[in-house]
Amino acid sequence: MSTRRIILGGGSGFLGQRIATFLQPLGWEPVILSRSSDSKARFREMQWDAKTVGPWVDTLDGAEAVINLTGRSVNCRYTAKNRRAIMDSRVDSTRVVGEAIARCSQPPRTWLNASTATLYQHTFGPAHDETSTAFGATIDAKDAFSVSVGRAWEKALTDALVPQTRKVALRATIVFGTVRGGVFQVMRRLAKLGLGGRMGSGHQYVSWIHEEDFCRAVEWVLTHEELSGPVNIAAPNPLANAEMMAS
Repeated sequence: MSTRRIILGGGSGFLGQRIATFLQPLGWEPVILSRSSDSKARFREMQWDAKTVGPWVDTLDGAEAVINLTGRSVNCRYTAKNRRAIMDSRVDSTRVVGEAIARCSQPPRTWLNASTATLYQHTFGPAHDETSTAFGATIDAKDAFSVSVGRAWEKALTDALVPQTRKVALRATIVFGTVRGGVFQVMRRLAKLGLGGRMGSGHQYVSWIHEEDFCRAVEWVLTHEELSGPVNIAAPNPLANAEMMAS
């Protein structure tokens, strides 16, 4: 089976490692862009700062695809410093991936960039799809900052001048997996400490997807070249918060 090189920006985290592990047996050669090197890494690594173009650009030239998953964890207090890091890590990495692709003599055919389903306005009505433009924050959800991050993140992708490369924004929901580093582990620990249970009324919907289905969705988008623009990555049926926390 011939291999196709795929570059994963921020690929040392939970999702990056899960995607690399999933794609490798399917004939992909993962290369991880990481801020720090790991002597025990399972995949080839290149160091980058996720802000500036460097020697890592060479590995993009001739690659089949690039997936940028970079972003400071939101599992933190939303102080001014952390908010800035959450915003800058996403926007800067997206911008510099675009700059790197533009320098390639043989640019990647496909660029998948992480985004967020948090863009969509909180609602109890019909489910959103990719055609929805209802991105406003709501008082109940207290999500003004998160929505602003999502919009800036996708703008950086849209603004990138890479005419030979297909661009897809992965509007992902919460990804549940048992591997260390995922949100499910955090929620399970809180529940074990007696801090679980519903939030508020518990009626609000929570969109989610299992880690295996997330990887399958990514592989599907990679191989369907007719797709571009935003793509929602979510299980078909969101759960009410109370139902999810009771599971």
